Amino acid sequence: MRPWRGHAEAQRPRSSDLGARTAAACAVTDLPAREVVLVFRGDLEQRRRISGTARDGRESVTEPKQGTDKMNMNGGQALIRSLELEGVEVVFGMPGGAILPVYDPIIDSPIRHILVRHEQGAGHMAEGYAHVTGRPGVCMVTSGPAVTNIVTPLCDAFMDSVPLVAITGQVPFAAIGSDAFQECDTTGITQAVTKHNYLVTEAQEIPRIIREAFHIASTGRPGPVLVDVPKNIVDPNNPDSQMEWYWPESVDLPGYKPTLKGHPKKIREAAELIVASTRPVIYAGGGILNAHAAEALRELAEMCDIPVVTTLKARGAFPDDHPLALGMPGMHGNYTAVTAIQRSDLLLALGSRFDDRVTGKLPAFAPDAKVVHVDIDPAELGKVRQPDVPIVGDARLVIEELVAVLGKLGGAEAQPDRSYWRSQLSGWQEKYPLTYQQSEPGEALKPQFVLERLRDSAPEDCIVVTGVGQHQMWASQYWGFKHPYTWVSSGGLGTMGFAIPAAIGAKVGRPDRMVWAIDGDGCFQMTAQEMVTAASERIPIKVGILNNAYLGMVRQWQEMFYDERYSEVYLSPDLPDYVKWAEAMGCVAFRVEAPEEVEPIVEKANQIDDRPVVVEFRTDSMEKVYPMVPAGHSNDDIVVDPTHGEGGR
Repeated sequence: MRPWRGHAEAQRPRSSDLGARTAAACAVTDLPAREVVLVFRGDLEQRRRISGTARDGRESVTEPKQGTDKMNMNGGQALIRSLELEGVEVVFGMPGGAILPVYDPIIDSPIRHILVRHEQGAGHMAEGYAHVTGRPGVCMVTSGPAVTNIVTPLCDAFMDSVPLVAITGQVPFAAIGSDAFQECDTTGITQAVTKHNYLVTEAQEIPRIIREAFHIASTGRPGPVLVDVPKNIVDPNNPDSQMEWYWPESVDLPGYKPTLKGHPKKIREAAELIVASTRPVIYAGGGILNAHAAEALRELAEMCDIPVVTTLKARGAFPDDHPLALGMPGMHGNYTAVTAIQRSDLLLALGSRFDDRVTGKLPAFAPDAKVVHVDIDPAELGKVRQPDVPIVGDARLVIEELVAVLGKLGGAEAQPDRSYWRSQLSGWQEKYPLTYQQSEPGEALKPQFVLERLRDSAPEDCIVVTGVGQHQMWASQYWGFKHPYTWVSSGGLGTMGFAIPAAIGAKVGRPDRMVWAIDGDGCFQMTAQEMVTAASERIPIKVGILNNAYLGMVRQWQEMFYDERYSEVYLSPDLPDYVKWAEAMGCVAFRVEAPEEVEPIVEKANQIDDRPVVVEFRTDSMEKVYPMVPAGHSNDDIVVDPTHGEGGR
């Protein structure tokens, strides 16, 4: 994972017009990552010109008046002004007592505010926005219970290295520690789930802290940063909130300087291992996407003819239809991806972290492989698997330098004969494809069939957002991703309820793209209220609920490992009535129960683009996710669907 590269020449348009934001978002997302950040920051004069008018055309209350060199303002105005100068176009949040003074100046700001129905939704929306734009998502909530409600998305962003800035209200500074109404130790509670957090003590600190927060969130290994703001610091009626406006020319953090370039000696060692390897595999993780390194990854794979596996967080980083693509590894990865890692003699781990869901039983993981591990975060190197060649650095920069060194060693011509390895991989792919048994007439829908139909009817650049559970694994397995930044999911924390709010954030970030949220009935019930947000804000996401009437993954484990003792896992297919519920929340809704109904209803859903759509698919409650590596077992114990496939080695 990596900081963002780029130039500071262009300044993104500032407009409340959705079409202008769409065009700008399209242009920016194709840039390398640091370019994305600096495009929105610009030079000092550009920043001063960003926010001259409010949404209704009035002059921003935070804009310096013509002919004045200095301007006094209150802390709330300074905070909103700082967000404007960081290029923030949207904030997801909910007002409350301690944060109210900040909500007043936002009325006169070009920043769009999206009012959520639960603070957890604000955090996940900010995550979804960050996933598809490469820029920090911003959420803003009040103190106390609002803070505790965003702890889950903060932790989710921390685990998955998502850039996010959270602004929280706090009781007046003098009241901290007195158990005041809606007081909590925000910085203490969130210390373990943020990359960094701040408690603002003076209004004059606000511009510096906001600038630092965005810098920290988006550089090095991205992550969430929280800024806790006591009410007296932003209350216009309190003298503590008065400050003289300024904007820092630069960020000065002497103790924070991420390493970008890999060590030349280590890169040379990695190149020599590649040239000597006959069974190499590239193990690509989410750091490839954070580094905007998809093109560099493809160049490396094609030059050296090395097959690529993409983790759950890296789906789309390497096209699934590429001849070298093996798909997803891990507990529910496909047989070839899992077994290729196990049989490899060289594992190139690029922006990946050797998650336990990928390694299985650690001592048995890739036992014959030498490991080259590239990561922007030095703490990841050796944390789980000791690498033979550790390289700290930005994934894109390291891969590009590695390609250059390999070129000097002879490039493609210097690679050994790997025909046997290719033949073995092809044999596994042919023998162990992803497969499922079609429904018989009158039977419930197969979830895999539904996902195939959704995939085939959607454009290639459709953004897919999932919750967590069986539907998440099936979506990753069966959709087939050809482009980066088209897959959004909760990986490390595994947060049920992620899909709906994250899909809203993704659609706000890329309004030009179709966005499908694939959710389970259990996940949907956790954050369904945010469909009201989507309807009221006219955010036309599409939601497919795979309703199997169970907490499906839990039921699968109870069936396989707990002697079919189904404890507290049944949800009912009819309670709630998802169609009526969705309609009550302002959405268009459909129910699909037969295979022949799937395509026409999906086509109808795809044609609706002025409001959110919910499609309930009644699916087979007995269907299980295969392949599967049982928890605690070696990847060699992978089980392919025993009903209509072969399992084991």
